[in-house]
Amino acid sequence: MAITIYHNTACGTSRKTLEAIRATGVEPQIIDYVKNPPTRVQLEELIGKAGLTVRQAMRDKGDLYGELGLGDLSLPDSALLDAMLAHPILINRPFVVTDKGVRLCRPSELVLEIL
Repeated sequence: MAITIYHNTACGTSRKTLEAIRATGVEPQIIDYVKNPPTRVQLEELIGKAGLTVRQAMRDKGDLYGELGLGDLSLPDSALLDAMLAHPILINRPFVVTDKGVRLCRPSELVLEIL
């Protein structure tokens, strides 16, 4: 089974998810999305296939979220996507893609649904 993880090494949940994947004996394709962010189309596909809204896929912790005024619920999805593409750290993590589907693995145990 092919597995791709959009990973951030600084994130404990992302590290735990990667460990769970490796425990199955599969070495996933690891994409450091902070250094190599997805395109807008890829990000929209990840969010849609995971069954999330754009806002649900956005990381709302940290100073940047507040500094950019992203808590404003009147902002359209396009503005949120623009912010995530300009600042990939705002993409919640980790997204995992397998033949069985896409999940935002928060908590990390959600990865088990698609392994």
